[in-house]
Amino acid sequence: MLSGCSVSSLAARFAFFPPDPPTYAVRKDEATGRLVASGGVPRDSAMDVLLVDTARGTKVVAFYLRNPCARLTVLYSHGNAADLGQLYDLFVQLKVNLKVNLMGYDYSGYGASTGKPSEENTYADIEAVYQCLETEYGISQENVILYGQSVGSGPTLHLASRLPRLRAVVLHSAILSGLRVVCHVNFTFCFDIYKNVKKIKKVKCPVLVIHGTDDDVVNWSHGNELWKLAREPYDPLWIKGGGHCNLELYPDFIRHLSKFIREMESMTTKTRLKKIRESLQPAKTVYPAHTATTTTFTTNCCCRIRVRKPTCPSCNFSCSCCHALRNCFTFRPFKCSICLSCNCRSCFNCCCC
Repeated sequence: MLSGCSVSSLAARFAFFPPDPPTYAVRKDEATGRLVASGGVPRDSAMDVLLVDTARGTKVVAFYLRNPCARLTVLYSHGNAADLGQLYDLFVQLKVNLKVNLMGYDYSGYGASTGKPSEENTYADIEAVYQCLETEYGISQENVILYGQSVGSGPTLHLASRLPRLRAVVLHSAILSGLRVVCHVNFTFCFDIYKNVKKIKKVKCPVLVIHGTDDDVVNWSHGNELWKLAREPYDPLWIKGGGHCNLELYPDFIRHLSKFIREMESMTTKTRLKKIRESLQPAKTVYPAHTATTTTFTTNCCCRIRVRKPTCPSCNFSCSCCHALRNCFTFRPFKCSICLSCNCRSCFNCCCC
């Protein structure tokens, strides 16, 4: 029988499919001293090519595309069988249409990044790239939107669950967990990978979920469940007939995503705090004018007699549900000084007591 660690290693081996060979390479331009990408990636004066050191000793490649009109920055974690060379054109389109800066990166073992792909490595990868955004470009989490596609939803939700002031999250064809994609189970094993079903509950910012209804790789139910579990879900986009790798081709995709970005831009810190306070306020209970429900309270007399108090005192005990309680509030004083130790019953002579 396989141990938990063995199964986890086996699952990770089946979870990652980097393009082989990579679709691009990275080299230093002798004239400028800057890193450039070769292969199918054109020279772009508005793009920086970076090699970022991670905490696990690997170097990951990142593309940073600048937009002078941008107020927000998207940190994009791509799907399973792609690398940055294949995603450059998509990044340019998103940068222009959404009016954002965009940082995309390759996981360890993908493209020109060193190391081997694994769940833990992808977590270290996104943490290092996010730190690069902070230190090299001065971008704070309040102005960052994390975008995770398919397997990329794993590192995206890992980082999002640790950033309390993050602006927003986009989940594109996301997974509940690695094992749920393969086995369609409804519970979590210790050796499962990318336990998004648990991490989504820790994300404190708005979450947009995009999923195709005909996705035959990651069933639509994954996106639907993540949307239901989000603490602050945004209107989801269910693309009718959409598959796993073609959602960008549908007009609704860029239209809905643009609407989301615009709303996130207009959302100030003051607005966010107000929304959080409103969600924490208890709902007010409205009672009907006349009800038979009563509340028990204790009188201030020495005997601490417990009687019922009507919840509709405005009726002056004239309604049918309160008439029988009239004598409980007009009973006479006890006849003896040791009222509760005597054996006479005349101390309790009202009709209801």
